[in-house]
Amino acid sequence: MTDQTLEAQRERPADAGDAGYRKSLKARHINMIAIGGAIGTGLFLGAGGRLAQAGPALAIVYAVCGLFAFFVVRALGELILYRPSSGAFVSYAREFMGEKGAYVAGWMHFLNWSTTGIADITAIALYTHYWSMFSAIPQWVLALIALAIVLTLNLVSVKIFGEMEFWFAIVKVVALVIFMAIGIFLLVTNQPVAGHSPGPELLTGNGGIFPNGLVPVVLVIQGIVFAYAALELVGVAAGETENPAKVMPKAINSILWRIGIFYVGSVTLLAMLLPWNAYSKDESPFVTVLSGIGVPAAGDIMNLVVLTAAMSSLNSGLYSTGRILRSMSLAGSAPKFTGVMNKGQVPYGGILLTAGICVLGVGLNYVVPADAFEIVLNFAAVGILGTWSIIMLCHLLFWRKAEQGALTRPKFRLPGSPVTEIVTLAFFACVLVLMWFDKSAGRVTVLTLPVIVIALVAGWFAVRRRVDTTKALAELESGR
Repeated sequence: MTDQTLEAQRERPADAGDAGYRKSLKARHINMIAIGGAIGTGLFLGAGGRLAQAGPALAIVYAVCGLFAFFVVRALGELILYRPSSGAFVSYAREFMGEKGAYVAGWMHFLNWSTTGIADITAIALYTHYWSMFSAIPQWVLALIALAIVLTLNLVSVKIFGEMEFWFAIVKVVALVIFMAIGIFLLVTNQPVAGHSPGPELLTGNGGIFPNGLVPVVLVIQGIVFAYAALELVGVAAGETENPAKVMPKAINSILWRIGIFYVGSVTLLAMLLPWNAYSKDESPFVTVLSGIGVPAAGDIMNLVVLTAAMSSLNSGLYSTGRILRSMSLAGSAPKFTGVMNKGQVPYGGILLTAGICVLGVGLNYVVPADAFEIVLNFAAVGILGTWSIIMLCHLLFWRKAEQGALTRPKFRLPGSPVTEIVTLAFFACVLVLMWFDKSAGRVTVLTLPVIVIALVAGWFAVRRRVDTTKALAELESGR
């Protein structure tokens, strides 16, 4: 790093919300948080129904959406090296867009992860009901137990969070690696799967790569974008690691090849093991294959994996919203109690607020257990699109200031600026349009936008008198 860059670092504003955290996250934690965010139930469960809808072309869609998701994280990564912050994109929005931008960024992130938390505890309850020993326990009770366990551990210390996320990610990675090893063995030895002969010819046979045409392929894009939600959490964790300049570039760059191997690779492998129309939205595609070769308890194994993925998502959501809300609280755009930290230097106020919304989800599980999952996913979808769009807008403004000579970009950069940011934002706009053509969940999601906008505007008028950006942005001390 040049002397000019170092000088720029000393002169730029620091987020007061970063003070007080323990730098307890190690490189292995950050790496697993990065990979854990890239692997979730969207792959383990969602890929089956999408294969049945789009055919082998699904792998292409995963690759395209994965590339745009990587652009978002790479843009966030450059901002992290410019100035690491636990406030992440909220802190950057504050610097480049003002407090209104930070307000929107923070509450959209909160909307995403608080509603995702409801979806997670609902999923955990449903997955637990898979085993007969738990079938007599009401769904809402299981949801409450899951929330209580993850919440308690999240409140202890950031190190506990890091360890939980590390082992959750290990389970997901090991499961995928074992499956891919079995799949490659079946391909090489040409072992039949559920009476079908596997091979590359399944990619082009049985209707070709686009067996149902181009329209179904385009329509699955929206679901796949949301399958990559959580990748941005690595940016929040940067504020609690000792050497982000060394750790973050490696973790972020690894996301691209992990997407290539675990998403594109596994979907391509699935398409070569069985005909695309052998899969179903009612069953994990991995269970379909493993059951097809007679693996005992394939359903039990995969159910444990998706249960782990849901626990990981809940764990990450509580962690990130706590940090984001603290950054907002110190500026006055979030309730004051969300800025409070406990003895373990954990911002428990924000975490408890998110958990409180999840408790409402427990009630939702009690009232409408069959519909709870779909209801909250509509709001989470809007939240993730809003968060990712703000990250790209922040980077675009950051790039413009760099071009004007107001600041110096680090060596770790988003390639192709400003075209990359503009194309990515246009892609997100297209995803929103595509959602309208999904007459079930997608259209309902778009219809929630006016409600969310009205709530944000009303909230801003309620807090604007006590908003003071100067409290959140303090000048760095010389040499800090």
